[in-house]
Amino acid sequence: MKIALIYTIFAVIATVANILSQDLSIRIYSGAYSVVFSVLVGTAVGLVVKYGLDKKYIFKYQTADLQHDTRTFYLYSLMGIVTTLIFWGFEFGFDALFNSKEMRYLGGIIGLAIGYYIKYQLDKRFVFIHRKSL
Repeated sequence: MKIALIYTIFAVIATVANILSQDLSIRIYSGAYSVVFSVLVGTAVGLVVKYGLDKKYIFKYQTADLQHDTRTFYLYSLMGIVTTLIFWGFEFGFDALFNSKEMRYLGGIIGLAIGYYIKYQLDKRFVFIHRKSL
């Protein structure tokens, strides 16, 4: 139960980082494809924040060196493809349905919540497993 609570807190932190970086991105650039660009920026920021928190505090996983950390991050990112599509589906879906920034962000939050639950299951089984060599 404690891990679930901590994981949820970290998901909220990564979600806030994602949404805030999207909002900052939109404020800096509001031209063509600004929403798509902001979602990509938010996704990247959220990914890096969540990876660091999950690796250190949830899975207490230590990488041997930079190469091992890079491979682990690659696997972590790979597991996130499906969950990112869920997140994007909700965010872009809400944007198309409601045509408002607030509802787009709400869609993003819902998509991230669903995605993070699935992501934990994938990471636990395929990314943060203890083995000598990858």
